[in-house]
Formats: sequence, structure tokens, C-alpha cells
Amino acid sequence: MRRSRTIGGAAAALAAVALLAGCSSAGGSSRGTPVPPTAETGSSDLVQRPLGVPDGMERAPYDRERTVTLPEGWTAALWARVDGARLAVWSPDDRLLVSRPDAGDVQLLTPRSDGAASPRVTTLVDGLTRPHGLAFHDGRLYVASSDRVDSWSYAGGRLADRRPVITGLPDGSTPELRGAYAHALKSVVVADDGTVYVSVGSTGNVSPEDREADPERASILRVEDGRASTFARGVRNGTGLAIAPDGSVWTAVNHRDRVPYPYADGWLEQGAVDQRYVNDHPMEQVARLTEGRDLGWPYCDPQPDVDPGEQGSALDYSDRPFVRDVETNADGSELDCGSLPSTEQGLPAHSAPLGMTFAEDGSLPETLGAGALIGVHGSWNRNPPREPRVVFMPWRDGGLGDARTLLGGFQLSDGSRWGRPVAAVPGPDGAVYVTDDEAGAVYRMVPPA
Repeated sequence: MRRSRTIGGAAAALAAVALLAGCSSAGGSSRGTPVPPTAETGSSDLVQRPLGVPDGMERAPYDRERTVTLPEGWTAALWARVDGARLAVWSPDDRLLVSRPDAGDVQLLTPRSDGAASPRVTTLVDGLTRPHGLAFHDGRLYVASSDRVDSWSYAGGRLADRRPVITGLPDGSTPELRGAYAHALKSVVVADDGTVYVSVGSTGNVSPEDREADPERASILRVEDGRASTFARGVRNGTGLAIAPDGSVWTAVNHRDRVPYPYADGWLEQGAVDQRYVNDHPMEQVARLTEGRDLGWPYCDPQPDVDPGEQGSALDYSDRPFVRDVETNADGSELDCGSLPSTEQGLPAHSAPLGMTFAEDGSLPETLGAGALIGVHGSWNRNPPREPRVVFMPWRDGGLGDARTLLGGFQLSDGSRWGRPVAAVPGPDGAVYVTDDEAGAVYRMVPPA
């Protein structure tokens, strides 16, 4: 859903301060402890502060004090407990909807009169097959299950008039796949003109046959009048799917794992799968989609190296070219990687971006402005692990700037984690609401007054 929101600046901030004062784990100074900037955080103004936890919510992982990192002046508190919380969207009447794939339902979080207080949590719809993506358009709620997309009319916290948008999407139940589907969760967005876009992930890490399937997997589908066509291809797992302020479609992609070293005369043997290279390759794409665009997978990998092939090369994630994948496209006959447009923006390898939402002017503080909020789930196959966090990319002249961390601190020094953000959405009160499927939580971040 795309709509500008007015920031309830002072009132929201005061409410958050009041909540933190009454929380069981909120202490420390109002300024917080400065956090040294790193290449990953992309920011020098982060501080470490205790996460506010209301009385009665202290069960694990909040049975001990948890600290988070966030920009100076911001506060963060646990707002609700929602097991398996994934993607989220605000309804037209200012309630937060949260999908739960494992539970097969969508939860409805109704704020109290004191917005900082924990909301009333009820089930909006259940009995679905791994529901994930959520979107609103013209008073209707769109829900992307693993095998279909449906819409309902929405009013007053109730649904009616269920209509199929598209059925027969591939998932573990697809006969030819025999239950083998690594990326079955779907995301959905609806453009201003009513066109529906759905992400369809790849069946595996490297499965070229996805490009020949019908409907095409590892793609973004466009749905019109109940029929699906491929809008963009070579999108390994574009779980992040969003409509930008100018109406363009963007995706944030989980790219491949265990990529082989591609160069014939570099510091490793060509084709070697070496953790030192795998750690930073390939980068995760954040790309603007146009009809027919190919993001390369699994034949071309987005290359973050400033000095390709050199050990310890500096890394850059803006306007990056591709390199041939020597496992699938060694001679370039499958796809000419040099013909592909550079990827507009990106994140470090194995960040695992999930939810992506565009905040328009007026929905975030002026210090941020319009931009994309992306939930970064963190790596499973990197050593050391890539940290879970929420990042913000500013919207500038029809494109996105470099990422900066808006919320972090979920990973401990030993690499263990107590939470993993999935999505971040601006609320009607000027706060940012963050889902966490690892901790089963929704956080409320409040900017400075």
C-alpha cells in the first residue's frame, strides 16, 4: 500500500519514552552508547540502547535484557508477540496485518488509543497455504499464498467476497517438483493501475530448468485478468517486492550460495568453491524492474569487486556489472553477461533481504525522507555470519542510494542471534514497525521529536 503519512512527532516520541520508562528492560542514558561505524552498517550515527519490553512480555528471548542499535535519538520497544511474524501491511483503517506462513493465517493488530501500548491481536483469516505477501488496493486485501493469490474486500477489520487473482502457482505441491521447492513463499504488490505482480522464487540454489517452466520460476510474474506472464526473469528469490514512489517495480533478491571463483588468472583456481570468496559473492541485488529485464541467475552473478579477481578487493554495491558463473555458463553460451544492464543497487552477499517497503515523503523523518526499508534476515552460510538488521536506502532521482542501518543488534559476538527482522513498514503515527519471525515479535521504532 502506498500512501503518505503524517508524522506524529512529539506525541509519538513522548509515548515511546513513557513506555520505555515502564518497561522491564529499559534503562541507560537517553543518548545511548555510540556504535563504531563499519562497512556493513553504512552509518556513523548509530547508538546502542536497551530494547523496551513491556511487563508481561518477558518470555524468551526477552527473559534477559536485549540491546539494539539504531540512529541517535530513536527508541525501540517490543510492541506485540506474534509467532512466526513475516510480512506486514497497514490497512486503510490503520490496523497492522501480519502474515504467518507456518500457521496459515494473517493476524490483525489493532492499536490502542495509546499507540505505544500493546495492540489487540486477532486472526483476520486462516486456513491458507503458507500465506506470505500482503497488499492493499482499492479497498481490497491481496494475500499471496504459496500456490495462489486471492483478494478480499476489507472493512472494519473483516473480510468478505473472496476472489481468486491467480491460481496454480508452483510450490511443493506441484507434481513435477515432487515436494522439492526451496523458495515457495510468494510476495505480492499491486500498482496504482491495478496490475498485480507476484514473486516466484527458484526451486533451488542452482536450477536452470526454472527459466523454462510454465509459469516461469525464478521470476516476477505480472497478472492481468487472471493470466500470468513473465515480467522479469533470472530473479533467484525476489522476496523483497515493492512499488516505488514513481510507480516502478523494485525487487530485493536473495542470490545464490557457494558460488565458484570465476576467474582464470586470479588468486584462486578457477571453479574453486572457497569460503574466502563465497563470503562476499555474489552480492544481493536491489533492482528496478522493467518488462523483459533479466537479472542473470543462474548464469550471471552480480559482481561487487572494485578490482575483479583480486584478493581483498574493495567492495561496491552501486551500479554493478555481472561476471559469468563458471558452474553454469563457463563459456558464456547460455547468456551474455556483458549485455545485461548493471544492477542499480545491492547489499553484501548473504544478507538475505526479505520484506521491502517504500516510504514516501512525509512517512519518515525529514532526516531520512523517502526511501526503501528492507528487512535483512542475515546469512546461514557465511563465516562469520552476516548480521540481521533493517536497512534504509534513500530515494533519489528515480533510484536508490546506499544502504544505512536503521535497526540492528540482533547478533551476538559469538554469531548467535536472538532475533531476525523480516519486514519494516512506516505506521500512521510516524513510527516504524518491524516484524521478527525468529523472536515472534513486532517492534515499534520511534524517531526523535
